[in-house]
Amino acid sequence: STGRPKGVMVRHHALSHFLFSMQETPGLSPDDILVAVTSLSFDIAALELYLPLISGARVVLASRETTRDGKALGELLNQEKATVLQATPSGWRLLRSSGWPWTTAPLIEGFKGLCGGEALPPDLAEDLQAQGIELWNMYGPTETTIWSATDQVKGCQAFLGRAIAATQLYVLDSALNLAPQGVAGELYLGGVGLARGYLGRAELTAERFVADPFIAGERVYRTGDLVRWREDGQLEYLGRIDHQIKVRGFRIELGEIEAQLLALSEIREAVVVAQEGPSGSRLVAYVVPQTDVELDTTSLRETLEQKLPDYMVPGVLITLEALPLTPNGKVDRKALPAPDLTSNSQYEPPQGEVEEALAEIWSEILGVEQVGRHDNFFELGGDSILSLQIVSRLQRAGWMVTPRQVFEHQSIAELALNATGALEE
Repeated sequence: STGRPKGVMVRHHALSHFLFSMQETPGLSPDDILVAVTSLSFDIAALELYLPLISGARVVLASRETTRDGKALGELLNQEKATVLQATPSGWRLLRSSGWPWTTAPLIEGFKGLCGGEALPPDLAEDLQAQGIELWNMYGPTETTIWSATDQVKGCQAFLGRAIAATQLYVLDSALNLAPQGVAGELYLGGVGLARGYLGRAELTAERFVADPFIAGERVYRTGDLVRWREDGQLEYLGRIDHQIKVRGFRIELGEIEAQLLALSEIREAVVVAQEGPSGSRLVAYVVPQTDVELDTTSLRETLEQKLPDYMVPGVLITLEALPLTPNGKVDRKALPAPDLTSNSQYEPPQGEVEEALAEIWSEILGVEQVGRHDNFFELGGDSILSLQIVSRLQRAGWMVTPRQVFEHQSIAELALNATGALEE
């Protein structure tokens, strides 16, 4: 994901320990048939290959062409009478997009679906269970041998679940103290599954594999994942520590914004990133709508403004048909398209002195070559800081508007109507 692959030195006994733990929970028996769909470069492939073998079950290897074709994969599952499938959220969506499981070929009773590699979206969790799938959420980094925690999903929200056998799980603050219930902290993992470190990367190993603050002589792995304990004892995933950014002096967890977007019924997938804009770092949200839903980005922004402080509302909202993925099926943030902050296709030139002044100011401040009278300030990348610059520049041009009016009247045509007449020098 960083562009610099790391070799993780995993011990053989850690893998065997992991497999025997998985054999118990979620469980695999000699009667099971598992279809393996994961690239061998992805560590979770070890579960698909070895777990059936140690359990006396059968493993069916799907070709690369089949794993990229939802219909072909569904046909293979039915043909082989599969009882278990492990895939990333994107892999499950691909399969469901084909209509599988088909009414003409129902699931084998007790079919188990293992989902991991990325956070399991609520709508996908609900959808898979509605098909009769016994759904398990799997969590864990390669540095602690594939999965470190698992939980059977019941309802629309997936949690990290319980640690697998002989695995320590700590939620710590920046001083390595245990974080109280409800307070976000970084997840640290230890136990039998802990890897030796990174091959030939002693400095990075020392940075990520640190001394266990509670067990002398042991080490734990800093996952970089932001989590918190809920009142019901469940461990909730919030996002990545390295996705924590500062915008206008405020520390922001991008995962919290993504969670608010995913809570909306019309959105299927969402990713929020920070990019450099005209006034410094700005938030850009990439969303994939539900099937047959046409998103109104203005309405979407208004909804977010009711749920989030203004500095956490993305200045740019971009609708995509699908999020770009890495070969391992994870979101490829580096491949997200750059915002196209150009005037919309219904361009209408500004009319009158005030509109022309506003268009020129918006063009300079937002870095947009052409601004139409019906273009939306925020859809062109504007934010609350830039709105203050608009107000100041317009006043110098001889017209008076307030920051509040910029928010209430977001197009040039509307704002011009509410500008107070020419000011006297």
